Amino acid sequence: MKDVFPSDLPFYTPQADECALFETAHANGLPLLLKGPTGCGKTRFVEHMAARLGLPLHTVACHDDLSAADLIGRYLLKGGETVWVDGPLTRAVREGGICYLDEVVEARKDVTVVLHPLTDDRRRLVIDRTGEDLQAPRGFMLVASYNPGYQNILKKLKPSTRQRFLSIGFDFPDASVETQVVAAESGLDTTRAAALVRLAGHVRQLSGLDLEEGVSTRLLIYAASLIASGMQVDRAIEAAIVEPLSDEPDVQQALRDLSASVYG
Repeated sequence: MKDVFPSDLPFYTPQADECALFETAHANGLPLLLKGPTGCGKTRFVEHMAARLGLPLHTVACHDDLSAADLIGRYLLKGGETVWVDGPLTRAVREGGICYLDEVVEARKDVTVVLHPLTDDRRRLVIDRTGEDLQAPRGFMLVASYNPGYQNILKKLKPSTRQRFLSIGFDFPDASVETQVVAAESGLDTTRAAALVRLAGHVRQLSGLDLEEGVSTRLLIYAASLIASGMQVDRAIEAAIVEPLSDEPDVQQALRDLSASVYG
């Protein structure tokens, strides 16, 4: 597997063998679960692989009110008639594309009931409202992601669901790779991108103490984009790192102090 991909693909830098594992999972009709902190590249990875495999991608941002009907579809009034409209999961099954459930643990419990028949050897989607029983074609793949660090008693992915998926653990890349990603995505030179990555390393050491989670690669790209556009470094860091990470004045000041230690 090459690490350099055609320029028309969404930019993604592999950290290990995740691209090969994704391709093998797709070829064998196996569902895949991506685990890792917010903003570490899970969604970009799925976008990259969908483009690489030439497959339609149906992305669903899961939330508290997401129901099985939102995924499968429902009857709607159109032009005075009641017509059935497929949801993103049904469209993916019909077309043979990828259905990506981002932060699946946030969805309502009835969603997992729908997913289970698609994540074993049945690979079926039963639509009770229309009486259809769809067999997923070879091209269909179910991919889900979640952040284990945000799980609690009320929102937790059950073992019976987790064990239906292959799984890849994601984390923030090492400093050299993250510098390349930040520079490539923002247009900032690697020297200044590396300084942002060093700052991120210090901030992430606070994760679990004063912060729920360390600064994401996504926020580093935001900061780098502002700097590349001509904004002063301290203002860019304030807008893209300090303010998004915390509302607590003491924590914000600690982040500013860390920034000063990196930038002098």
